[in-house]
Amino acid sequence: MDARQLWERYRKHLCVCESIGLRLDVSRMNFPDGFFESKASIMQRAFEAMTALEKGAIANPDEKRMVGHYWLRVPELAPDAAITKAVRDTLAGIHRFSDQVHGGAIKSQRGAKFQNVLVVGIGGSALGPQFVGEALGRSSDPMKLFFCDNTDPDGFDRTLQQIGDELGETLTIVISKSGGTKETRNGMLEVERAYTAAGLTFGRHAVAVTGAGSELDQYAQKGGWLERFPMWDWVGGRTSELSAVGLLPACLQGIDIDAMLAGARDTDVVTRSRDVARNPAALLALMWHHAGGGRGAKDMVVLPYKDRLLLLSKYLQQLVMESLGKEHDLDGKVVNQGIAVYGNKGSTDQHAYVQQLRDGVHNFFVTFIEVLRDRAGESMAVEPDVTSGDYLTGFFLGTRAALFEKGRESITVTVPDVSPRTVGVLIALYERAVGFYGSLTNINAYHQPGVEAGKKAAGRVLDVQGKLLASLRGSKGTARTADEWASAIGAADEVETVFKVLEHMAANPDHGVSRKPGATVFDARYEALRN
Repeated sequence: MDARQLWERYRKHLCVCESIGLRLDVSRMNFPDGFFESKASIMQRAFEAMTALEKGAIANPDEKRMVGHYWLRVPELAPDAAITKAVRDTLAGIHRFSDQVHGGAIKSQRGAKFQNVLVVGIGGSALGPQFVGEALGRSSDPMKLFFCDNTDPDGFDRTLQQIGDELGETLTIVISKSGGTKETRNGMLEVERAYTAAGLTFGRHAVAVTGAGSELDQYAQKGGWLERFPMWDWVGGRTSELSAVGLLPACLQGIDIDAMLAGARDTDVVTRSRDVARNPAALLALMWHHAGGGRGAKDMVVLPYKDRLLLLSKYLQQLVMESLGKEHDLDGKVVNQGIAVYGNKGSTDQHAYVQQLRDGVHNFFVTFIEVLRDRAGESMAVEPDVTSGDYLTGFFLGTRAALFEKGRESITVTVPDVSPRTVGVLIALYERAVGFYGSLTNINAYHQPGVEAGKKAAGRVLDVQGKLLASLRGSKGTARTADEWASAIGAADEVETVFKVLEHMAANPDHGVSRKPGATVFDARYEALRN
């Protein structure tokens, strides 16, 4: 295809959405003539499923739940007046609470204004707020944002060290729908201990975002926490950024959350169109379907040419992979669906993995995110009539061309800037694209059985650890190999788990387990140092 033909293809297939400031270019995806006509019927079924979802259909049959993240920006769409009121009241409450914190009406225990926000959560309770905070944060923000988003002890220490002496002026938000998520529970306990060690009462610095009546909700009530905001069972974690999960940290940080909601709301209007050529979410879903042969055979590489959007790929990893990575379709057939997502940022990617993208294994398609505005105000010339932003555009267009020369497909999403409205647009665009793709492949995009399986497996490991410690302490002074301890607790078929748990316990002082080296790593012997 020569340059003129490519230009004509670009003009033909460019989706321009003026109302939301977005353009979607799919011209460098090698779909054949007649592709959209061939998918018209299945796409119409996807539109019908989306309409039913927005009206309150049970879209998550496993849990008998509605899926209503679209109601977060247009509460009037909710099928129940109580839901409409709850969404509106929560948004008003977020604004009111944030204003009181910023104005000093709500102060820290020592009477100082809060300067920092520490978010304790994991998965959707952290990835969305992290993405938004990184994308929209400014040095002039009224509060700085920090995260504990794992159950890594060193990670807790690092974050608390970064906060340092400002812990007393730090507001902690604990986010967990059920209140039983162990990573979040652990983070909360670690952070609470830090406040106590500093002579502070945790509850006077704490806010909960959780389900009504959950373990966390009860804990917060008992501890006299400053405030509690709701999480609803009809909002999944990966689509919760525009609920209190994401809006509360963003509002406290000083971000215009109403502009985010407006961007998402206007994108919902655009992406309800049944004219596929003018619906960017439908186009994205169809391009994903085309690229992976309808079964996710190729990875999605996300390359935003903007530092502020670095975390977009991590955010999309969860949204896309947790939604679409499914073993069974809705009919119970084994399909092993999914799209792997990874990414970096331009032009850093030029110096990282573009070499492989151009010349290596062809198992991917690229999504470029182009941001038109370089910065607020003018840029200096680094060469005559050339700015650093001109170079960024040059590298983007050069990489796009270099990949196309080798038959590597790409999509380009163009936005005017990185503003609250634009971030809302991107969130809503990808939320709906994921929903459409789920319909195209006949899978349930709104449950996550694999995640639950992992949690159950982790629970079994801790059961083994408990039995091991009981046996070790009951035989204090007796040193045995992993094989011997596995037999002693009746877990001979789980000896690898026993070995890994013993190695971890011996490497840390917490449980009083000692390791004596042997001829090989598997001959090491372990014993309890205390009862």
